[in-house]
Formats: sequence, C-alpha cells, structure tokens
Amino acid sequence: MEEDKAKKSSRLVEAAKEEEEERPVRVYADGIYDLFHFGHARSLEQAKKLFPNTYLVVGCCNDEVTHKYKGKTVMTDQERYESLRHCRWVDEVIPDAPWVITQEFLDKHRIDYVAHDSLPYADASGAGKDVYEFVKSVGRFKETKRTDGISTSDVIMRIVKDYNEYVMRNLARGYTRKDLGVSYVKEKRLRVNMGFKKLREKVKKQQEIVGEKIQVVAKTACVHRNEWVENADRLVAGFLEMFEERCHKMGTTIRERIQEKLTKQKLIGLIYDRYYGDGDGDGDSDQYYYDDDTEEEYSD
Repeated sequence: MEEDKAKKSSRLVEAAKEEEEERPVRVYADGIYDLFHFGHARSLEQAKKLFPNTYLVVGCCNDEVTHKYKGKTVMTDQERYESLRHCRWVDEVIPDAPWVITQEFLDKHRIDYVAHDSLPYADASGAGKDVYEFVKSVGRFKETKRTDGISTSDVIMRIVKDYNEYVMRNLARGYTRKDLGVSYVKEKRLRVNMGFKKLREKVKKQQEIVGEKIQVVAKTACVHRNEWVENADRLVAGFLEMFEERCHKMGTTIRERIQEKLTKQKLIGLIYDRYYGDGDGDGDSDQYYYDDDTEEEYSD
C-alpha cells in the first residue's frame, strides 16, 4: 500500500510539473495609456514576447487615481480601457489598477512577472522612490524598452503647438466657439488670420502654376534650340547670299554703265582731237588732211 501511495504521489508531482511547464507565464504591464499610440503598443509587444508562452495582463489606472498622482488625461478611463482591449498583444485588461503593485495584488491575479522600462518611475503617492521598487526587490521585474520620439506628452505638445489651426478646423466642422472654449474676439481673430492664410496659399498656388508654365517654355526652348539656331543660320546665310548676288549684279551694272560712259567720252575726245586739235596731240593739224588718192597735201 505504501508503495502504491508513493507511486501515486510521484505521478501527481510529475503531472504538476508538466502542468506548470505548459501553463502560460502570466506577465503584467501597467500604465495610464492615454492617447494610446504605437509606443504603447510596442512596449506591450515586448512584454508579450518575453516568453514563448505568455499571457499578458494589462492594468490601467482609473481617472480618480490618475488625476490625483499624475494629472488630467485627454481620454477617460473607459476610453483607455477600450483602447487596450483592441490591442492585439493584450490578453486581459484589469481596470482600476493600483498605482503601486503589492504582493497581495500579484497573488490575487497570479502574476509571475511585471514588465516595464527600467527607468525609475517616481512614486507620487509617497510610498517609495520608485513605483516598481518592490517588484524589483523580489526579482519579479522584466525590462522593456521605450520607443524614442513618441509619447503621450509629445502628442499633446503637437496639438498645443498647432492649437489655432485645430480650433479653426473644428469651427469649420460645425463646432461652436463655446464647445472649444474660445472667446468671441479669439474666434474672429482666428477667422481673419485663416482668411489671410487662404489668400497667401492661393497666391502661392498661382505662382507655382506660372512657374510651371515658364519651365515648360524653357524646356521647349531647350529641346528646339538647335533647330531654331539651324533655321536662323540658314535664313541669315540665304539673306547674305541673296544680298551678295544682288550687290554683284548691281556692281556689274554700274561698272558697265561707267565703262560705256567713259568709252563714249573717249570717242568724243578722239573725234575732237582729230578735227579740232592744235598739233600737240595725236590728231592731225587743223590746216591739212591727207588724201590717199592723190597723195598730195591740200591746204585749207
């Protein structure tokens, strides 16, 4: 009988071990998760992948606790809970999570490890220097990494920076200035500024259109430049050739007319010298002429 009891006990222990090995590791991650963004999702993904078989439990503080220890949130606690439920890495959401984790809380939810970034998170409740001080001391803390460049505070700062633009956008969508907490004077000033902005945008758009047209013309000029130059050269060459031909004909005509005139003048001069010359020239004396038939000289 004792041997049977020992075998049965051994089997129970082994079964418990097998069950323990098969049981998912319960990892807990907590936070405010206001304006849930991909930085939150990445931290939860890391927590989910800490072990091959992980059951991720996420705790979220309610509005009362959050506003008391951290400050006002943009989203309500119910909205933050719902955002977490729609994250693919989350298996379970615990509403009204405590600000500081205690052993009682770990036992109640059968939590094996707590996941968070390793930087000390100031305990505003006054219980300690770090909210995760106890968890770290008992070796139940697992570190995750923050995503640089994104946080709830960063998102809020972007909204604050472009506050006027967001106010005008919501006024255009039908919200009243009272809905947005804007005074009458503020609303009018924003509308005037928005009018000037639209005018500047319209002017800028027209400038861009004109610039595009100028670029098209410049591009066309560049494409056909060689053709234009070739045509221009051809026209100039043709003009010069025609001009040269005309000049040559004109010069020839002028020379011919001058030569004709000079010839006529020379003939007149020869005739004059022959019949009226004084003997000094090439012509005969005006007192004699030579008769071939008589071969005699006759006087006048």
